[in-house]
Amino acid sequence: MGALEGKIALVTGGARGIGRGIALALARAGADVALADVDRIPGGAQQYGEESVSGFARAKETAVEIESLGRRSLAIAADVTDKAAVASMIAETDAALGGLDILVCNAGVVSVAPVETLDEATWDLTLGVNVKGVFLACQAAIPLLRERRGSIINIASIAGKNGVPGMAHYCASKFAVVGFTNALARELAGAGVRANAICPGILRTQMWDYLSDQVKAPGESVEQAWERTVKSMIPLGRPQTPDDIGALAVYLAAAPNVTGQAINVDGGIELH
Repeated sequence: MGALEGKIALVTGGARGIGRGIALALARAGADVALADVDRIPGGAQQYGEESVSGFARAKETAVEIESLGRRSLAIAADVTDKAAVASMIAETDAALGGLDILVCNAGVVSVAPVETLDEATWDLTLGVNVKGVFLACQAAIPLLRERRGSIINIASIAGKNGVPGMAHYCASKFAVVGFTNALARELAGAGVRANAICPGILRTQMWDYLSDQVKAPGESVEQAWERTVKSMIPLGRPQTPDDIGALAVYLAAAPNVTGQAINVDGGIELH
């Protein structure tokens, strides 16, 4: 029997990358998993580079993978910046799967721009998805989580521990997620609901492929830039994977005495 047998989870941004890795890990541990994602993101100032991102279509594919593991699953089209859509997302999960024990707020966007030239729309998109989306999802889920003494896992970043040039808006959003999670853990402790954050390091996802254009040295290929980044930045000398993040998510979902933490999964890049 898995550590999460009989539990019900919801993962926002669950279609691919870290979200998919978390969703599959929760399912392997015994949970039924709902996945929320979108097919379009306003503006091109994010890692996909265009509005059409096919997130809901990919979420349906991931749901099929989860069902192949013998767990129940469903894909939900939901924009986490829209309060009504988030409320519907929570209600649909409850109706289809019968409650909620684990909320994973993973939906996020990233872009690169110095503060001097950062446009307001990019700031609003980044803070809207990465911070407002976490707030709205947690707020809507609290009544169900309180009923089952559940767990919240918010995906932050090591960029929520230290600033990165050209990514002040992204760092601001991830610092906010860490602070929000700390405070939420204190608020909900009396109800037996735990809240923690995971701070991933360097993963080879679509987000990193987007960022590679900013870190490549002259004449360097994406692969060469990736290998150099891993060797120069990660003390353990290996990149992180969605499975690594999923393993910590399973632990946090099942750990009854861990709350208010922001835990790095980064091979030793950040030590606080």
